[in-house]
Amino acid sequence: MTQIDPRALRSALGSFMTGVTVVTALRNDGVAVGFTANSFSSVSLDPPLVLVCPGKFLSSFDTFANARHFAINILAEGQEDVSNIFAKSTADRFAQVPHRFDANGVPLIEGAAAQFSCTTEQVVPAGDHCILIGRVDTFVHARDAGLGYVNGRYFSLGLERAAFDETSGPAVCGAIIESGRDVLMVQTKNGLRPPHCAHMERGRLINDLRDTLITAGIEADLGQAYSVFESNAPRVQYSYFLATGHLTAQAPGIVAVPIADLTKQTFASAPIARMMTRFALEHQTRNFSLYVGSSEEGATHQYQTGR
Repeated sequence: MTQIDPRALRSALGSFMTGVTVVTALRNDGVAVGFTANSFSSVSLDPPLVLVCPGKFLSSFDTFANARHFAINILAEGQEDVSNIFAKSTADRFAQVPHRFDANGVPLIEGAAAQFSCTTEQVVPAGDHCILIGRVDTFVHARDAGLGYVNGRYFSLGLERAAFDETSGPAVCGAIIESGRDVLMVQTKNGLRPPHCAHMERGRLINDLRDTLITAGIEADLGQAYSVFESNAPRVQYSYFLATGHLTAQAPGIVAVPIADLTKQTFASAPIARMMTRFALEHQTRNFSLYVGSSEEGATHQYQTGR
C-alpha cells in the first residue's frame, strides 16, 4: 500500500471550501475553553444533531471529549481575528473576545453568524481526532454572512459578491492569469491588459470569460475576486479574478510577461496599471487583497492567511 504524505494530504483536503467555527465548553473547574475548527457539519434535523471534530493535540481535548454541554459558533465575515485568537493564542482567549453565556454556562461568541448550544449525544473515536456529536438545544441565527476558509486563507463571500452587483451600464470581467513565473496578458495599441470580456448580461460574464480564454488558447482555473471597480465616463463595471493557467495554443496578441517585470510595463489604462502594480507587490508574499471602489479610489480587504 502506498504511503500517504500527511502534509500533501492536508494540502489536498484544504482545497475544500468551508466555514469557520469556534467551539466552546467548560472545564470541570468552570474555566471556559475553546478552539477554532472548520470540521463542522450538520448531521440531522430530526433530531437536531450537529458534529465537530476536536483534535487530540488540543490541550482542551479531554474537556471536549467528556463535556456534557458545548457550543458551536459559526463566525461571521470580519471575524478573522476571533478565529486566529482561538487557533493560536495561548493567553486568556475569552478576555480578548466579546462573549456571553448560554443556559448551561457555555460561552457564546458575540457577533457570530449563528450559535448552537448543544448537549453531547455521542463521542466517536476517529484516528487523531474524535467526532463530537451534539443535540442542538437552542440556537441563534443572526443571518449575517459567514466567514469562509480555503487553502489556508479566509475569504469573504459578501465582498466577492460585489463582483456581480447589479449596476447600470456594461460590465467587463477579466482574469489575472499566473503561468509559472509569468502573467498572461493581451497586448493592445495602448498597452497591456489582462484577458477580459464585456457583456450587458452580468449573469453570463463568467461563462463568457471562460469562452474568451479558450478562444485565446488559454486554459485557466479562476480563483478569488481581486479587483472590482467602476469607471464613470462611460459608466462600466470591471471585475478581475486571480487565476492560474497556461497557453494551449499561441493566439495573436497574447504575451507572457514575467511577474518580476510587471512594474516596468506600459498598461492600457491607469486603473489597470495600478491593479497590476499591486498584484506584483502582493505576489511577493502571496498575501492577496480584494480592491473594491471606483477607478480612482477605493479600499482593499486583506485575504488573511489562516491557521
